[in-house]
Amino acid sequence: MKHPLAAALAIALTGTVMAVPTTHATPQEANVPAQNPPSTADRNQDNPLFVQSPLPLQFPQFDKLKDEHFAPAFDAGMAENLREIDAIVNQRSMPTFENTIIALENSGKLLSNARRIFANLNGTDTNDARKDINNAYSPKFAAHRDAIVLNPRLFQRIEAVYNQRNDIGLDAEGIRLVERYHDSFVRSGAKLSDADKARLKEINARSAELGTQFSNNVLDEVNDSAVIVDTAAELDGMSDAQIATAAAAAKSRGLDGKYAITLLNTTGQPPLPQLNNRSVRQRVHEASVARGSRGNQWDNTGIVAEVLKLRVERAKLLGYDSSAAFVLADETAGSVQAVNDMLGRLAPAAVANARKEGAVLQAMIDREQAAKGEPTFQLEPWDWAYYTEKVRKAEYDFDDNEMKPYFEMRNVLENGVFHAATELYGITFKERHDLPKYHADTWIYDVFDKDGSQLSIFIFDPYARPSKRGGAWMNSYVGQSELEGTLPVVANHQNIPKPPEGEPTLLTWDEVTTMFHEFGHALHGLFSDVKYPYFFMNVPRDFVEFPSQVNEMWADWPSVLANYAKHYQTGEPLPQALLDKKMASSLFNEGFRTTEYLSASMIDQYLHQLPADKLPAAGEVMATEAAALKAAGMDYAAVPPRYRTPYFSHIMGGYAAAYYAYIWSEVLDANTVQWIEANGGLKRENGDRLRETLLSKGGAKDAKQLFVDFTGSEPAIEPLLKKRGLDAAPQ
Repeated sequence: MKHPLAAALAIALTGTVMAVPTTHATPQEANVPAQNPPSTADRNQDNPLFVQSPLPLQFPQFDKLKDEHFAPAFDAGMAENLREIDAIVNQRSMPTFENTIIALENSGKLLSNARRIFANLNGTDTNDARKDINNAYSPKFAAHRDAIVLNPRLFQRIEAVYNQRNDIGLDAEGIRLVERYHDSFVRSGAKLSDADKARLKEINARSAELGTQFSNNVLDEVNDSAVIVDTAAELDGMSDAQIATAAAAAKSRGLDGKYAITLLNTTGQPPLPQLNNRSVRQRVHEASVARGSRGNQWDNTGIVAEVLKLRVERAKLLGYDSSAAFVLADETAGSVQAVNDMLGRLAPAAVANARKEGAVLQAMIDREQAAKGEPTFQLEPWDWAYYTEKVRKAEYDFDDNEMKPYFEMRNVLENGVFHAATELYGITFKERHDLPKYHADTWIYDVFDKDGSQLSIFIFDPYARPSKRGGAWMNSYVGQSELEGTLPVVANHQNIPKPPEGEPTLLTWDEVTTMFHEFGHALHGLFSDVKYPYFFMNVPRDFVEFPSQVNEMWADWPSVLANYAKHYQTGEPLPQALLDKKMASSLFNEGFRTTEYLSASMIDQYLHQLPADKLPAAGEVMATEAAALKAAGMDYAAVPPRYRTPYFSHIMGGYAAAYYAYIWSEVLDANTVQWIEANGGLKRENGDRLRETLLSKGGAKDAKQLFVDFTGSEPAIEPLLKKRGLDAAPQ
């Protein structure tokens, strides 16, 4: 969670209402009718959002919360926020750090809490009522946000404090807070003319509306796009538990006796490595890549085209040549050229590796078909994952499914993820069952610091469900700040298929590493030790993935792996021979993995670097995507992008022109892992250093400097090239 205003300014970068709250407006400029809030008695009696939660660490009262509570809280919160902003703007006192900046930090609490809880629930367990609320309030929140960031009287006060920031006795964190407020207001249009401000408000309101519609379409279509097959025989290769899950999914759609293969929001789909039936594999893949561009009610190409035009127009208003230039100026990368240079260095090596891997897969296909006396066929995207597993088996004598019995989900979490954190940082965990849950399939843990004091509450939400958005992510229900006296309540989410009742949840290696990854985000939140709410986890997009990627290193760290990788039935440890095979095969398919990611990153950059006169119309979006891949040398048909544009939710949200952030962060990660390994690995001294110099700082210090503070040096790209097996490929 970011501070309300920090979130508002993040939204201003993308034009999309994010899963974080906004704040602040004046009645005259908000375009939202000021409404009388309910009386205190009504608040206390009827709506848990109007009072501070009495539960530990202000944990939300999910058991008392109803969907009808959100709109009144939003309306009252906006009205209350308007009064707070009026009080700041209309005071007679000269602007000071306390009466302007700290006053802003203390404003908007009712609204931000209600928005934060709603956004989190709408992402994890949405329904028609929540979708309607989101649709109705997105433009209202956009107007409310703009009234703050485009309020000239408020900006005058901020600028006055900014101009004297070095002369009023502030510490480094206070000076940075003033600078971030000032710079963010400028980037949000505070210095524009009245006419340009009016147009910017229109752009932001429309962008928010389109972003919400895009997200709704993605979720609705991924749920509707399940592939239906008639017989269990067509699912040959899948486990009995997976087939039972497919039968249950079909039954829930009123298709008793059939089987439904549900989709996730990535291009690749989990069943593809297992399905022996090639025609079913093809159906799954084609259903996946067609989403959002089929001309149906969920077609997103028109939305994409309009959003791109709005983003370029906004960038031009703010003095930038392209929307990418606008976004990247505030990232650690700093410029379009820096991002293009890095992606351009990685792309040729990645594609070269992917083509080598493709040749190996094609040879496997040719041999198999010849052995059966049947004609061979060309490797297609729906064949890649399937034959990759065959090659692993043939060349490395390794099948990823052999590892799954050793990765029972609770054991991975408690004896793997938590164990590594205990060893590295000294923190401990205890599950609790007395707090209300927003969904039955969630687990709740107290997190205790090394001195035994309460540090955080952690929610784990592992399973996929139709009401949950795709992917894996971390969010927060309560942020940490010294000013507010709050400690964090954070949550991790994955989309692991839920097995039939009574069956164990056995994870793939990717799901295991994802669990470690997301807990790295959680650690970033629960270790936060900042004075001001604005700085809670408020770091650049190309830095935010860095701590989570570092935490992945403990998934196969020998002592950690030995503690959790045990057979769910026998308790036997993962055989060393099996682990050795896994490690030996670990770089195989890295060409694919890097290429599919870089393809999506380059599509993102291409679209957001286009000038206004080159932007695609709705009917040209997919052709423009193809042109982007060709221009980048990434047009290798067997490896499609991880996300195609019409379901590329990242670039409709906080990763617009910033999807490169994962690989940029991975450069920092690879350097950091190298440093940790060279300095003794899993030991408390390293954990304490990482926590003190980096994880605790949030946005209170320059992000790149945090990296240098920990490692003692500037980042180099070579460790990443080695990690991904790209160091020997042509550059």
